[in-house]
Amino acid sequence: MLSTMRTLFLGASARAEEQLRDQYSLELIEQKLREAQTQLKAAKVGLAGLIQRERGEQRQIDSIETRITDMTTRATEALDAGREDMATHAAQAIADMENGLVQRRETVTRLELRIAQLKTSIEAANRRIIDLKQGAVAARAVKQEQALQKRLGRHLGGSTAMDEAEELIAHVIGKDDPFEQSQILAEIDQGLDHSGLDARMSDAGFGPKTRVSAADVLKRITPKTPSKA
Repeated sequence: MLSTMRTLFLGASARAEEQLRDQYSLELIEQKLREAQTQLKAAKVGLAGLIQRERGEQRQIDSIETRITDMTTRATEALDAGREDMATHAAQAIADMENGLVQRRETVTRLELRIAQLKTSIEAANRRIIDLKQGAVAARAVKQEQALQKRLGRHLGGSTAMDEAEELIAHVIGKDDPFEQSQILAEIDQGLDHSGLDARMSDAGFGPKTRVSAADVLKRITPKTPSKA
């Protein structure tokens, strides 16, 4: 039972998290973009530091190489002047500087490799952030469209004003005509009390007429043709 409860709790928690992520998806996207841009900025600062260090090392190498060239010239002049003691000191200094150059050049090589790798990573990250920004714009447009469709569905779906209007129109159109209904009631009443029976019999030619018909009017107003002698 505890295992079942735990499974149900985890399921409910996952659904709640999914709903929360969906509800605040745009905010989460913007936050993740800000975090990615912050990381990219930190990487750029790190790259700038590596480049600065590499340039500093290169300046030191150039300076040491200049000193070695100068010291070599001086050592040669000391030998030519028979000052082997000074030439020996110069030679030791040159050896120390050349040994130092080896280490500095190795450092520069490592820095150049690290700089190239970091540049590649930064360029890739920058492209991804551009894609993410475009994706965020598309996501925002989709979210707005979904919200609009949801509002339209809420206003247009179910029992809406248009549905009620249609029902009222159908009710008015389908309602019985009160005038026609009164005529039918009069006919029913006449049939019950026989008040229209004499008129119907008169129209059929039985007994004196109770009302003037259109035929009577036409017969009266039609000119009579004189008879021929």
